[in-house]
Amino acid sequence: MTSPVKPIKLVLNFARRYINALAITVFSMLALVGVQLIIPWVIKQLITAVTDRQGGDQTLKFITTLTIAVIAVYLVRGVLQYLRSYMAHIAGWGVVADLRKFIYDHLQRLSLRFYEDKQTGQLMSRVINDTDLFEQLIAHAIPDVLVNLITLVAITLVLFNINWMLALLCLVPIPLVLVALRLYSRYVRPKFVERQRLLGELNAILNDNISGIREIKAFTREDEEYGRVGNGVELYKNANLSALRLMAIFQPFIDFTSSLGMLVVIYFGGRLAFQQVLPVADLVAFFLYLEMFYQPVRNLSGAWEAVQNAMAGAERVAGLLAEEPELEKRTGAIPLPGRAEGHIVFKNVGFEYIDSDPVLEDINLDIPPRQVVALVGPTGVGKSTLASLIPRFYDVNRGSITLDGHDIRDLTLESLRRQISIVLQDVFLFHGTVRENLLFGRPDASEAEMVEAARIANAHSFIMDLPDGYDTLIGERGIKLSGGQKQRLSIARAVLKDAPILILDEATSSVDTETELLIQQALERLIAGRTTIIIAHRLSTIRNADQIVVLEGRRIVEKGTHAELFARGGLYHRLCTIQQRLEPVSMN
Repeated sequence: MTSPVKPIKLVLNFARRYINALAITVFSMLALVGVQLIIPWVIKQLITAVTDRQGGDQTLKFITTLTIAVIAVYLVRGVLQYLRSYMAHIAGWGVVADLRKFIYDHLQRLSLRFYEDKQTGQLMSRVINDTDLFEQLIAHAIPDVLVNLITLVAITLVLFNINWMLALLCLVPIPLVLVALRLYSRYVRPKFVERQRLLGELNAILNDNISGIREIKAFTREDEEYGRVGNGVELYKNANLSALRLMAIFQPFIDFTSSLGMLVVIYFGGRLAFQQVLPVADLVAFFLYLEMFYQPVRNLSGAWEAVQNAMAGAERVAGLLAEEPELEKRTGAIPLPGRAEGHIVFKNVGFEYIDSDPVLEDINLDIPPRQVVALVGPTGVGKSTLASLIPRFYDVNRGSITLDGHDIRDLTLESLRRQISIVLQDVFLFHGTVRENLLFGRPDASEAEMVEAARIANAHSFIMDLPDGYDTLIGERGIKLSGGQKQRLSIARAVLKDAPILILDEATSSVDTETELLIQQALERLIAGRTTIIIAHRLSTIRNADQIVVLEGRRIVEKGTHAELFARGGLYHRLCTIQQRLEPVSMN
C-alpha cells in the first residue's frame, strides 16, 4: 500500500478546474473589502464637514454628494456579494461533484476482496457526507482566509496612518487569538473525525435495516432494531454536541479577546481626544475601522472551524483513497482481439483470501472451447472461487490462467470481461424497468434483439403480463418479481450480452418444478455454442456436461463424464448417492 493520499492537495488539484470562478470570488471579496473601507471614511468626512460649519450651502451640497456616493457603494456591494456567493458555490460544489466521481471510480477499481468486510452505508457516507464538507473548504474557508488576511493588513495600515500608538495597542489581543486557534485544531478535529465515523455507522445501520425490512418484519425485530437505530442516532448526536460544545467555547473567546482592543481604544483614545491630541473625527473613524479590523479575526476563527471540519472528512476520504486495487495492472496489457474462442486453461493455480490460508491449490484444468464443464464438490471447497478467477474478480496467487493462449493478466480487464456472461443463483436486479435491466450489459441492443433474448429465456410471456410490459418498474433488487422471474431476467440479460464464455451458479434449487423446467430450457438455449462453467449444486442438472470436475480439500480430485465418475465409485459417486435418496430422479 502506498502512502496515504494528501487530501488537501488532492482537493486543491480539483479546484484548479474552477480557477476562473475562484478568481472572481477572490476579486469580489477584495473589492468588498475596498468598498467597506469607504464607509468609515465617508462618516469621517461627514463629521468633519458638520463640525467645521463652514459654508452652509456647500456643506449641504457635500452631504448630498456623500449620500449619493453611499447609495452607489451599497449597490456595488450588493453586486459583489452576489458574485462572491454564487461563484464560490460554483467552485465549491464543482469540486465536491468531481471528487465524488473520482472516489466512485476508485471504488469501482477496487477488488471484490475490499468489499467483503465493508458495509454499504459506511462507504456511502464517505462518498457523500465526508466529501460534502469540502464545499465549505473551497467556497468559504480558503477564500475567507485569503481575503481576511489581506483585509487585516489593509486595515492595520489605515489604523497606523490614523494613530500609530493606538494601532500598536490594538494588536495586544492577537497572540491570544493565535493560541486559541492552535488549541482549537488540536482538540476539535478529533471530535469532528469521531462525529463523521459515527455518522457513517448510522448510515450503515439504516442501509442494512431498510434493505432487510422484510426480514425485520418476518422475525418481529422492529423493537430491537428501533433500539439499535436509536442508539446510533444518540451516539451521533452526542458526538456532534461534544464538537459543538468546544466550538461554542471557542467563538465567544475570540469575541472576548477582540473586544479587549475596543477597551484599549476607549481608554487611551478617549484620553487622547480629551487632550485634543487626537481629533474627534479621527477617533470615530478609528472606532469604525477597529470593528472592521476585528471582524476578519472573527471570520478567520469561523474559517478555521470549516477547515477543521473539512480535515475531519478528508482523513476518512484519504483512508479510502489509500486503498489500492488488488488486481495487478500490467504495463502493456492488450485488449483481446475480436470474439474469444473460449479455450481456458488453469496451470498450477493456487489462491488464498488470507495469507497462509489457501483456498485452492495445484489446480490444473483444461476447458476446450464450447465445452460444458461442471464444478461439483462439498460446500466450501472453492467452486465459486475457482469460477471467480476467470473474470479476474480476484487474481491468482500462484500459477496462471490463460484464455486462448493469453495469460488473462496480460489482457485489459474490459476486453476480458466483455467475453464473459455470468448468471448467479443470487440474482441482482437494479431499481428500474425491465428494459433497463435487460439492456444493462448491452445498452445498444435493438428492441427486437431484446425481445428475442427474453423469448429464449422464457421471460417474454410473464414480462408482457406485467402492468407496463418491458417498461414496468420492478423495485429495488427486483422485489416485485418472483425468484423464478428474476432468474429468467438474469438469463435474458446474459443471452443479450452474447458472450462466448458463460459462468452459471445453478439457479434452480429454490424454485418450483414448473419454473425449474422453464429455467432449464432457457439455460440449454443459452449454453449452446458457448464455453460454459457450471457451479453445480443439484447433480441431476449436469449429467450431460462434457466434463465434470470434482473438488475436495482445495484440490481437484476427479475429472470425467458423469458415467465415468459414477462408475469409478469415488467422491462423485458418493455425492450422487446422497442426492439420489433425496430426489425422485435416478442419478445412474
